[in-house]
Amino acid sequence: MVLNESGPDVGVAWHHGDPMGEQRALESGHGAVDLHHRDVLTVAGPDRLTWLHQLTTQHLEQLAPGVGTTALILSPNGHIEHVLYGVDDGETFWAHTEPGAAASLVDFLTRMKFMSRVEITDLSSSYGVVWRPGAPVEGDRITRQADDSLGGHDVFVPLDEIAQEVGGNPAGTWAYEALRIAAGVPRIGVDTDHRTIPNEAGLLGVGVHLDKGCYRGQETVARVHNLGRPPRRLVRLLLDGSVDQLPGVGDALLLGDKQVGFVGSSARHHEIGPIALGLIKRNVPTDADLVTGEIACAQEVLVDPELGLHVRSRI
Repeated sequence: MVLNESGPDVGVAWHHGDPMGEQRALESGHGAVDLHHRDVLTVAGPDRLTWLHQLTTQHLEQLAPGVGTTALILSPNGHIEHVLYGVDDGETFWAHTEPGAAASLVDFLTRMKFMSRVEITDLSSSYGVVWRPGAPVEGDRITRQADDSLGGHDVFVPLDEIAQEVGGNPAGTWAYEALRIAAGVPRIGVDTDHRTIPNEAGLLGVGVHLDKGCYRGQETVARVHNLGRPPRRLVRLLLDGSVDQLPGVGDALLLGDKQVGFVGSSARHHEIGPIALGLIKRNVPTDADLVTGEIACAQEVLVDPELGLHVRSRI
């Protein structure tokens, strides 16, 4: 097993000796990915769904048990601050988020309780996540399956049972990230920055419900959706495979000698080759070739630059 040595997944298995084989196994419905480092939190209490409905971008007040969802918390100006990948079990709303993000998220939620009957708990020290391809099987585990779960499902698992849940056919984050990037699913805080609005990252319809009541940042989201033309747009990048390196998170994307965006996550896909996600200015021509460092990049459109149809492609 080779561990990630840097980045948000540091200390977690990068691969188990055959990253391309691990990708193929996941695509064929076999294996599991240890994501124990992802932060986990719960919201319990009789007001949990109506309260979360008011705070987030998602329609949650009628969320049925077992139905997976993605919800964002925005700044007053519509910038993405937090993400919850969640599911309700009928008594408690379970969610995972990016490594290290739960403390500030729980702090925000706690400050927003007021008189609501909710109890927020950070379970990051005792629970993690395992991702499995395909539909979940019957069992006692809390599982989440949603539009952005890559056709598989997230399993909430006590940390001391992670190895048992992963089983004897593990895959690393190299394989998982390659599948995620190929599917055009952005990772909040990696493929986005502090100025990103949901429209730019293709999150309308995935993490934003367009027919719900008011929430913080809604005015910006609605205005850009109605008028079209978000300031920036998410793209999938096909990287020059002759260069024996991948770009780093945050590396500049250039059109000629001008910076037009930045690179987010990158990986080597077993069929497509080296790929990445990038966030670039809306007015960059969709057929323009870009460069990051010494690496040439061809772009594939994920967010429409003109029509306001800012929903990421589902592949």
